Amino acid sequence: MFNKQCISDITVRNQNVLVRVDYNVPIKDGVITDDLRIRASLPTIELLEKKGARRIILISHLGRPKGQKVPELSLAPVAEKLKKLLPERKVFFVSDVAGPDVEDAVESLPVGGILLLENLRFFPGEEENSTDFAREIAESTHADLFVQDGFAVVHRAHASTSAITSELPSVAGLLLEKEVTALTSVMNNPEHPFIVVIGGAKVDDKQPLIDKFAKIADKIAVGGKIAADGYTSPLDNVYVAEDFREGKMDIGPVSSDKICKMCQEAKTVLWNGLLGAAETPEYAISSTDLAKTLGSTPNLTSVICGGDTTGFVENLQKKEPNLQYSLISTGGGAALELLSGVELPGIAALEDK
Repeated sequence: MFNKQCISDITVRNQNVLVRVDYNVPIKDGVITDDLRIRASLPTIELLEKKGARRIILISHLGRPKGQKVPELSLAPVAEKLKKLLPERKVFFVSDVAGPDVEDAVESLPVGGILLLENLRFFPGEEENSTDFAREIAESTHADLFVQDGFAVVHRAHASTSAITSELPSVAGLLLEKEVTALTSVMNNPEHPFIVVIGGAKVDDKQPLIDKFAKIADKIAVGGKIAADGYTSPLDNVYVAEDFREGKMDIGPVSSDKICKMCQEAKTVLWNGLLGAAETPEYAISSTDLAKTLGSTPNLTSVICGGDTTGFVENLQKKEPNLQYSLISTGGGAALELLSGVELPGIAALEDK
């Protein structure tokens, strides 16, 4: 059960609502190449509109500009994408996050309008978790309420996840509630048989996850570079890939078939980490087979998390829209830490129910 207040629990009519979204999307030559995170924010925006919010002000980061203004990391292209995704709404952009320009942009925003501010990480105060920086944003936007809907950043104690909650009443958005509810359900009450598939390259990142789920899952299947590098486990319920394709860049057909069969017989599957170097098509065979298995097995709760894994599945789903998953998480590190049992500061700071 999600134990924080959510926008569905409260009144927002005639309020200026400041929403922390996660628009850290890939942009190449000014074009957004994957808009999953933007689309994931729309239900919260639409519910705020439906509930009568006076103005909706969106804040996000993009990339790692390290406190400097980097033109190619501006959120201006995201504002243009939002206009296309919300064609019937008034969407505006301002190239600052606080101060007179922001105040003027908010004041001139029509009732029901949406304003996206510039990249938070252009300013050192964001990653410093500066109370002064958070207060400047709250005051410049004339916000009455803060909504945390950037699940992928709630494991960071930054101004837009932590300090801002001292300035404004703070609740969760629909995406945050959905992600946390689905992931904690997998942790606390999965339907069995429950299979966890772990891939990727860094065993240090994944070992806490393996340790956590070894006590819960019926089987943990390990692939990817972790397996290729010789990972071993003394636990009976941990299966490590046993064969590999040329160069050990992907697990082999025997291992892939075993993992897919485990998942076909499961009721719940959590997948974190690709099974091979899937950015190269010839090493994407096992990950593709697994993604197709999870997306086509009936009566299966399938949760996909981890940035590379979700991106891979999203791209496959564009080609094969019949593939369906219970949750494709927008959180990379945040999902990993939540599943490992770590308290996330951006969630802990929200108001309890």
